[in-house]
Parts: sequence; structure tokens; C-alpha cells
Amino acid sequence: MRRVLFFCLLLFAFFLLPSSFLVAQSRPLVSPSATPIYQRLLPQVARIKIFDHHAHPGWADDTEVDPAPVPPSVLPLRLREENPDWVAAARALFAFPFSDLKGTHGRWLADKKAALRKSRPGPQYFDALLDQLGVETSVANRITMADYLDPRRFKWVFYIDPVLFPFDTSGLAARNPDQAAFMPNQTKLLRRLEQQVGAGGHPPGLAAYLSFVTRVLEDHQRRGAIAAKFEIAYFRSFVFDDPPPETAAAVYDKYRSGGVPAAAEYKTFQDFVFRHVVAECGRLHLPVHIHSSAGAGDYFSLAGVNVLNLEPVLRDLRYSSTTFVLIHGGYPFEQPAILMALMKNVWLDSSATGSFLLYPQEFKDVLRRWFAIAPEKVTYGSDAFPIDERIGAEELYWFGVHNARTATAAALAEMIAAREITESQAMAIARGYLHDNAAGLYR
Repeated sequence: MRRVLFFCLLLFAFFLLPSSFLVAQSRPLVSPSATPIYQRLLPQVARIKIFDHHAHPGWADDTEVDPAPVPPSVLPLRLREENPDWVAAARALFAFPFSDLKGTHGRWLADKKAALRKSRPGPQYFDALLDQLGVETSVANRITMADYLDPRRFKWVFYIDPVLFPFDTSGLAARNPDQAAFMPNQTKLLRRLEQQVGAGGHPPGLAAYLSFVTRVLEDHQRRGAIAAKFEIAYFRSFVFDDPPPETAAAVYDKYRSGGVPAAAEYKTFQDFVFRHVVAECGRLHLPVHIHSSAGAGDYFSLAGVNVLNLEPVLRDLRYSSTTFVLIHGGYPFEQPAILMALMKNVWLDSSATGSFLLYPQEFKDVLRRWFAIAPEKVTYGSDAFPIDERIGAEELYWFGVHNARTATAAALAEMIAAREITESQAMAIARGYLHDNAAGLYR
């Protein structure tokens, strides 16, 4: 009798699941005692509308998506083309009829997307994608917003890193090929910011430069941005000292008109301006997003991105009114990250970690540890971004949704089976993670 009942439960859950789950390749493995609970929870979790706290939506040829073009490096297994989840995503989203993306098969997918893009002009294409995946709102990390993204569905987060690079960056670019690729864009974007706020070149003194930085923040907020984003982990470490104003002013005066700062001088200036941005964002009620996990490229510093290096800033009383979001959840330092999220003004976002760095099985365990400590401080994100005309943000949106829904249901089922939480508490945690926690930050 129990076997019949269990089979009926599985069949019932199967028919209730969205089509995107039925073709999925990867999945979490749930302990036997939690399996019936998992099957009960998953259909309920699948119906929760999602607030995606971190993504980079856009087309592959859109240069406004990201200012840090990461040089090619060895990809995590899940992002490699042979990963069967790519095919699962393409089948779920585009009725892809093949078993791989090679040659003409990949061309079929590119052509299918191009045809849909033509038949769904303007915002219709990406709105339809969000609808298909059950995503209510997606945060768009971009230099500027695109007219093909519906502002009612896509909320803008802009990059503030360029204000940390007002001097000659040739010394920084010479450090390694990654920095050589990054630095020119920072300089180019700083020139653009100067034009946008009416600043003619570098202001005559540190106080005037800080005023310019504040105007940049205010201008972006006025134009609809909901947060400011630092990609600084790609450029330097999280060790931010607290230099006095006169020391930063001396560096600014020395190099404002030319010359190549030593690395230590550039760091001193950046430490001071970073803290100014953080303080001003608190005054403006503009959350600060910080890339806080492992990153791409052959020279990315894992030691430098350890979230413990951010602790002196996060715990500084001067910034207690600033909201911090640790984008990507600090991975592989996700455990200290969730402990820092016990602070009233610190949140985690699970993007990348839960969408393409980890499969659902391992992500389930990360979520369970996070939910056991501060579930109300964990937010969902996909980190969806375009790769090429075949594989784009669409598939990575699917990766994120699939991973999050299955891993969430599995983690909560195991917590229920262990009698750590009740089923009603589990669904409250699921709604918080997938939607309410992030949505609440932006009211």
C-alpha cells in the first residue's frame, strides 16, 4: 500500500511540474527519509514567482552588458559545451530537437532565437522568457539599460568601479593579461561618467573629485538605478585600509595631471574613494552590491576575494545605514559570508554559486547551511549573461531557476525530515529566498 501511495505521489508531482523541470539533466539527491517531503514541496516551490537579484540580461553583441571583458580561461564543468544541461535548457525553452549543440545543431538554436527575436520585438522577447520561467522581476547589471528590456520587469544596477581609476592605469594593466583587458574599459567609462554629469576632466582637488563621485551616484539613481555594483574583486583585493583625507589628497594632487602611480599609492586612493562611495550610498539609500566570489580569468585572486577581508568595512559604524549585498554569496567562502549576513544591513545573493558553479546536489547543501543560520538574509540570483548567438542569457536564466527550485525543495525537505523546521516554515523560507527577501530590499 505504501509503495502504491508513494508511486501516486511521484506521478502527481511529475504532472504538476513545469516543462522546464521534466527535461532537466542535473538534480539534487535527497535522503530517503526526505524524498516524500521533497516530492510534496517541489510543486509548491515551482509555483513561487521569482525575484532574480542578479543577472546580466542582453544579447551577445550588446557592449553595454558588462565593462569587464574576462579573457578566456578554463571554464567550470557546468559551463562547458558538453554539459547536457545546455541541451536540457534549449529543449525546455526552444523545443530544441537535438542531443548536442555542435555544428548545424547550434546553428538551428541561433536561428530559432533570431526568428523569435524578430517575432517578439522590443521588450516582448525577454518578457516572454521571464514569463516562461516564472520570474516576476530580474535585476539587470548593465552599464546602461537597453530599450529591449522592460523597465517594469528589469531593474537596473550600474557599475561604479570606474570612479576608482582616475589616474594612468598602465602600471596596473602591466600586472597581468587580465588587467590589461580590464583597465582600458574603466578609463573609457570614467570619461563617459564625466560627460554625463558635466565634469570637464579631473576636478581640481580631492574634495571636488568626491563631489563628482557623489553626482555620478545621484545621476544614476535619478535615472532609475536601484543599486550600485562593485566588480572590484576582478581588479584588486578586498583589503580596504582607512587612509586619512590628507593622504588621499596628496595622491590625487600628485597624479591628477599625469604620471603613473605606484600600486601602493593607487590602493591608498581607491581605499579612500571606495569608503566615500559606501558612505554616500548609505545616505542615498542606494544598496551596494559587491562581487564576492571566485571569478573568471587566469589571474583572479581567490585570497583577495575572501569575504573576511570585507569585515572591517561591513562592521564599520559609519556605514551602518548602508545596505550591502554580497553577490554570489562569497563562494568558496560561503560559510563566513552567511555569518556576516547576521548583521542587519548585510544580505547574500546566490547567483553563479547556485546557477553554474555548482550542480543542484552541492548547491542543496550550501542552501541548507544558509537556511539553518539566516534564511531571511539569502536571496536568489541567476547571474544569467550572454555567451554567443547560440548560448545566451536565456539558458543561464533556466540554469538558475532549475537549480534554485530543485535545490531549495531538497534542502528544506531534509531540514523537515531532520525535524529542524516545519513544513509551513519551509515554504516561508522558500518564498523568502526566491522572492520576498530581495523584493523587500527595494520595496
